[in-house]
Amino acid sequence: MTRSQTSCGAPRPQPAVAFLALALMVLAGCGSAPAEGGGAAAPVAPPSSSPEALAALPEANTFGELKSAPADPARELPAGGEVLHPKADAAIYRAPGAEPIARLPETQIGSPTWVPVIARQGDWAQVLLPTRPNGATGWLHATPETVETAHNDFEVRVDLAGFRLEILEAGKQTGSWTIGTGKPEHPTPTGRAFILASIKESVNTYSPIVLPLSNHSDSHETFGGGPGTVGLHTWPDNSFVGKATSDGCIRVTREALDRLVELPLGTVVHIT
Repeated sequence: MTRSQTSCGAPRPQPAVAFLALALMVLAGCGSAPAEGGGAAAPVAPPSSSPEALAALPEANTFGELKSAPADPARELPAGGEVLHPKADAAIYRAPGAEPIARLPETQIGSPTWVPVIARQGDWAQVLLPTRPNGATGWLHATPETVETAHNDFEVRVDLAGFRLEILEAGKQTGSWTIGTGKPEHPTPTGRAFILASIKESVNTYSPIVLPLSNHSDSHETFGGGPGTVGLHTWPDNSFVGKATSDGCIRVTREALDRLVELPLGTVVHIT
């Protein structure tokens, strides 16, 4: 785990690192699927709600938990490439046209919120959420007035058994490295996740930058006072390579980290 300061992104989701006074705890030591319902027409508009009602909804962030959120329906499938950024705090719905269950903030820990789309129904987009439980999803009413959209050709694939991480661009591998993973008692969680932020390390020295993901440890409810967020980071030496020794994070070489920090926020990380 580490206490770190968080960074940024841009209207076109680009990686960046900035300082922030707010501390975030992450584990240290450590596309689009077909539209549900066969593409059936979705409701044209969401149920109306007041600003007060929106503000009262639980926030979908790395510190939160949404037990009522739908689970990722296709966690083993590759993702598409569409990513969304809400222009203002936006309601998250259990299904198109249903009552809202949460509020997706415009920014997360000081960074613009970019989330990957996994399904579409008209103006509705199902997105992965950065909250517990892992694989939580929700639906946004995604119109040009409410969200910015971008296409992200990048994807990260992690093979835990093979201790391998690769970066793909438009389906073609552009880099591959041996990694370290979570120890048996604190395994790295599997499924589709995404890069939530880029953090300039300000306390610990094991990694100059940490990339927190949207998923969380299944064995650590909290770690060092933080929410048990899983991250990508390097280590002071290469003793971790090819070993399961972390508390759930994915340890990478400095070369791999230098490539990973160039990826846009919202990039899907598919862990198997």
